[in-house]
Amino acid sequence: MIWGEIVYEAQLRRSRPRDTLAAAVETRHRRGRPADWPAVSRVVSLLTNAFPVWVVAMAAIALVEPAWFTWFSGPWITWGLAVIMLGMGLTLTFDDFRGIARLPRAVALGFMAQFTIMPFLGWGLGKAFALDTPYAVGLILVACCPGGTASNVVTYLARANVCLSVVMTMCSTFAAVALTPLLTSWLAGALVEVDAWGMFKSTMQIVIAPVAVGVLVNHFAPRLVQRVQLGLPLVSVIVIAMICASVIGGSAASVKDAAWRLLGAVFGLHAGGFLIGYVAARVLRFEEAVARTVSIEVGMQNSGLGVALARKHFADPLTAVPCAISSVFHSVIGSCLAGWWRWRSRA
Repeated sequence: MIWGEIVYEAQLRRSRPRDTLAAAVETRHRRGRPADWPAVSRVVSLLTNAFPVWVVAMAAIALVEPAWFTWFSGPWITWGLAVIMLGMGLTLTFDDFRGIARLPRAVALGFMAQFTIMPFLGWGLGKAFALDTPYAVGLILVACCPGGTASNVVTYLARANVCLSVVMTMCSTFAAVALTPLLTSWLAGALVEVDAWGMFKSTMQIVIAPVAVGVLVNHFAPRLVQRVQLGLPLVSVIVIAMICASVIGGSAASVKDAAWRLLGAVFGLHAGGFLIGYVAARVLRFEEAVARTVSIEVGMQNSGLGVALARKHFADPLTAVPCAISSVFHSVIGSCLAGWWRWRSRA
């Protein structure tokens, strides 16, 4: 199952009777595809859904053999993230933007939580764990980033509201152009000089431009998108794993020295985001599926964007390390929660 198909089938379930759903989905899967397509799709889906394994494995190897990954730096990271955001854009349609009007309260909750809970949690944990300045700034930076695209896959696995997840990720991604630089400058400005305008321009280039191109290509050339869509999530998984391994490998000695405090702060950031997002949704009387979706969206950050901004706009390379570790933790926590919720749904 790939991201575009996840959204498509979720929409089908809302709009078609149960007895016609299977036939409709099967027709779409078979139309114009080779006979062995289902087998290929299952293999790619399995590899994609194992993204926490790839991230953890590459990060662990990078600590032992940094040279295997440190070559993936500089423009490789910028272009790699642009590819990920282009892939996100290719899964979006103009109808997704209208989804905001269909679920305004849930979208508003996720948006507010994303840019209030996480930034202040990152700032507070940096102080509570007495992190060194570059680590504290990096933690604040990743906490101010939008929701990660992997949240859509985790939402599907958790049997939550995939359509809502896509809309929330889209909203936080576009808002991040202004809010990520502003919040980072406000919360981290007392620690280091923050180039908010430079971060704004970089976010426009790395996020908005590729996503906009992807949406337009999906609108004007849907058949082309259908042909390449199978491999896009797997490419995104590989790229984000390489980015994290490159950053961790390049700062392996420092990561080992600051291991427990740094790991504790990053774990606390994401565990807190998942927990507070879920509790807030339930307190406001949202249904279980919406609460799961809000939890996942708040708890999972676009760590790759954090790495790219840290590398480009902060002199100390250690600033990118919390962002890389963030990808490991939110992938693992999100996958564990998805498995638990999926099991509970079957019970």
